[in-house]
Amino acid sequence: MSLEARAASLSQRHALIDRELEAESHRPMPDPTVITKLKREKLRLKDELNRLSPN
Repeated sequence: MSLEARAASLSQRHALIDRELEAESHRPMPDPTVITKLKREKLRLKDELNRLSPN
């Protein structure tokens, strides 16, 4: 998998987690454990995207 393809895949997963987090937050009784898990995964993906960045 090329670097660009890996970054695109991570970016798509990051966006999906963002939508899942938004949906969970707007439920009548949001599960704080699920929210924490999603936030950690989103941050992990962001960190990996930053490492792949050519800056």
